[in-house]
Amino acid sequence: MAPAPDRLAVINGLRDLADFLDTNPDVPAPWGPISIYFYPLGTDEEIRAQVDHVARLLGSDVDAEELALGHYSTAITFGIAEYKAVGILTSSRARWAARTSYEDSINLDTDPTNDAPGT
Repeated sequence: MAPAPDRLAVINGLRDLADFLDTNPDVPAPWGPISIYFYPLGTDEEIRAQVDHVARLLGSDVDAEELALGHYSTAITFGIAEYKAVGILTSSRARWAARTSYEDSINLDTDPTNDAPGT
């Protein structure tokens, strides 16, 4: 299992970014959602348990729509900012591996002068 990032470093980095944007109004701020993700690792049971624990801490529910995609997740939002715990279950990882298993077998023609097939 990968080591957990230093919690204080994450918090300080977020505060530093907010302070930077606040004191530099000419720097464009993101216009859309800002998401911070936590991806638990382990077996599907361990992943679900970790996400369930986070959901209890956040006072939120597991997202049923994402569950249909093989993602066991929960989130809390603060305006446009979101904290989200996402567990990618075995079935979803297997589907992704199957979809990408042949990537190295495909060679795209990147010649911009070749617009039509067979030319």
